[in-house]
Amino acid sequence: MNTTSHGHAGGDGVGSSKAPTFRLWLMMVLEFAIWGAWLPLIWGYMGKDGLNFSASQQAWVGSAFAIASIVGIFFSSQFADRTFAAEKFLAVSHLIGGLAILGMYFVKDFTTFFALMLVHSLFYVPTISVTNSLAFTHMKDAQKEFGIVRMGGTIGWILVAWPLYFILQGKTGVDAVAASRNIFLISGVISLALAAYSLFLPHTPPKPAAPGEGGFAWMKAARYLARPYLLVLFVVTFIDAVIHNGYFVMADGFLRSPTVGIKPEWIMPVMSIGQVAEIATMAILGGVLAKLGWKTTMILGILGHAARFGVFAFFPQNQAVIIAVQVLHGICYAFFFATLYIFIDAAFPKDVRSSAQSLFNLLVLGLGDLAAKWLFIPLQESLQGAGGIDYQKLFLVPTLMAVAAAALLLLAFWPPRRLEDADVARDDLETEAPNIT
Repeated sequence: MNTTSHGHAGGDGVGSSKAPTFRLWLMMVLEFAIWGAWLPLIWGYMGKDGLNFSASQQAWVGSAFAIASIVGIFFSSQFADRTFAAEKFLAVSHLIGGLAILGMYFVKDFTTFFALMLVHSLFYVPTISVTNSLAFTHMKDAQKEFGIVRMGGTIGWILVAWPLYFILQGKTGVDAVAASRNIFLISGVISLALAAYSLFLPHTPPKPAAPGEGGFAWMKAARYLARPYLLVLFVVTFIDAVIHNGYFVMADGFLRSPTVGIKPEWIMPVMSIGQVAEIATMAILGGVLAKLGWKTTMILGILGHAARFGVFAFFPQNQAVIIAVQVLHGICYAFFFATLYIFIDAAFPKDVRSSAQSLFNLLVLGLGDLAAKWLFIPLQESLQGAGGIDYQKLFLVPTLMAVAAAALLLLAFWPPRRLEDADVARDDLETEAPNIT
């Protein structure tokens, strides 16, 4: 099995012989620290002890990422692919997004709060795809290096999320709300720091459209879904994104329920076991990909969901097993989503890679998240009885969804052994495409 890199060697720019791995890793640390600073605690801040937003108002704020993931395909990723150098795009986006989330520290009315969150999301969400594309451009071997680089994002999330959580322990009422406001200051400062740091990232120029092609990168990326293996992967990604986001919809209530009995102050540390496992899994992703290939690695990632929710369904009263099974989160994320991003970079031409990443992130960050809320929140309510929620019936749904998605990938996902055999219109064919099936 040939694992020759499809990435571009890059040091200070495309074409240098040394990959700037540490700089890319630090970029990911800062990128995901911005998100990790506010996401775990914003819901409590918006609740009855904080801003006292209604459920629908909180839902609108929570939908800002989904809105941004849709808008980003048509505008932001287009600019990153065809108009602006990636590092300059990141600098401008994090400057504006950082100022917007800093403003959220000072406002308390819903209209202004939501408007600022929407502005932040519109500029932040596309950078998730652009940082992936920038990293892939400058890696010598993406299969080996991306897991290590992307691991920085998980570390960045934990570095900001855990200290904030423990700082707030013991605080209640007004004191807790006042302390929670600081999440926007922290996130904003990190965003501005990344805006400045982006100017020191390797130069990554835009890629003009090929002769005779239109200028819309997102349209060209979408046309690639006509390839059966990419269409199948697109469908499976949606299913897996629904399951993945469904975990965060259902896990908190399940873990603190009388059935499991984990104390509220330990919910976040227990769920964070998965993030620690994700760091370890990212570190070995390159070796796993080289040994198992695209399909098997992604199937294992999906089946990780089936195993975790299966344990939730059949062993809800075994607290030790419920805690231990959280380690599967690392496999679920790294083996499917991180592998997905590497595969996208291999399968799409480099002049539309940011748009291709955004196309799939539309599912991961947007539609999959919304569908998880629309599916699992009403499902929980329908299964609520006098004795509480019927967790076995609830968790069998994502379990069976994961099994179905894995089966679909097994039976219908057949990427070409050499991507150029599929007539992929890449403009870097001097580099051999990965020979992984």
